[in-house]
Amino acid sequence: MDERDKRLLNLIQEGFPLVTRPFEALGLPLDLTEAEVLGRVADLKRQEIIRQIGGIFDTQSLGYKSSLVAMRVPSARVDEAAAVVSDHPGVSHNYQRNHVFNLWFTVAVPSTCDLDWTVGRLHETAGAESTRILPTLRLFKIGVRLDMEGESGAGRVESAGGWYSEANRPKAGKAGLTPLSIAVCRELQEDLPLVAEPYAPMAQRIGIPERRLFEVAREMQSQGYLRRMAAVLQHHAAGYRANAMGVWVVHPERAEEAGRIMGSFKGVSHCYLRPTYPDWPYSIFTMVHGQKANDCQEIVDAISAATGITEYSLLYSTKQYKKIRLKYFTPDLDEWEARARRSLP
Repeated sequence: MDERDKRLLNLIQEGFPLVTRPFEALGLPLDLTEAEVLGRVADLKRQEIIRQIGGIFDTQSLGYKSSLVAMRVPSARVDEAAAVVSDHPGVSHNYQRNHVFNLWFTVAVPSTCDLDWTVGRLHETAGAESTRILPTLRLFKIGVRLDMEGESGAGRVESAGGWYSEANRPKAGKAGLTPLSIAVCRELQEDLPLVAEPYAPMAQRIGIPERRLFEVAREMQSQGYLRRMAAVLQHHAAGYRANAMGVWVVHPERAEEAGRIMGSFKGVSHCYLRPTYPDWPYSIFTMVHGQKANDCQEIVDAISAATGITEYSLLYSTKQYKKIRLKYFTPDLDEWEARARRSLP
């Protein structure tokens, strides 16, 4: 990658234009033609650095129930248990981590399904010894942006305006989702084709003018359903070969203050307050990313110094079983629950 590739990757992680010719618009600040931007993006996809370009939606606002889940599985059966978990269409991320709770995954279900029942069924069929449901109680930050231009993840951004948090998260619009906004969601969640006018066929399939597609997308963004249009990168291919989940023991009275500070670090992509259990005392979770493990440790050391919190664990992912973008408004999730209930004795 040259410097313009790296700047292009930073730009399209921040936001992909909702305009007729988005690749032309991206080329303007880079002094590149539309054809040159398309060529560079195609090359970056062939190298598997860009995984997908599409809509990043707010799961909760769309009416889905979701949670991070920790499982303790006998070490000899981790791969087998992970296969059971990954088979669920609502599981978007599934990792083995270096902890007694060794299988970690995120799962989402529509409002018509029972999240607790789903996790309980996965616990039984995976043969887990213990399972802990860890939903988000407070969102301090979410925004996966891998800095390709070399800035340290241990640096801080003082203003929360540059990321998605509870403080600046738009509330879902009073009008709710309409059949048209659901149709737009189904289109925008797919990987954009690498053509000069990628939105035109989407509007055609829905049966609306392209300008109406943009209007609905921007309405969904202002209402909190759509976070942004953006590129999602393959971490390893992009040079970020280490990721760790820093989990912190934080007194409840300090949670708000600590969460804001932790979320301000550039190398933190996710920061949440989650419930604790007798065998899980950690309440704040920070996902950190680096080109090597030492980078992750550097970020966590900086967080500890800034907050004064020293009781934490750093859980590295040792194996990735599944990592996909969750698809909304498809029949797969209801079908999985129906099959699972039919299989009960």
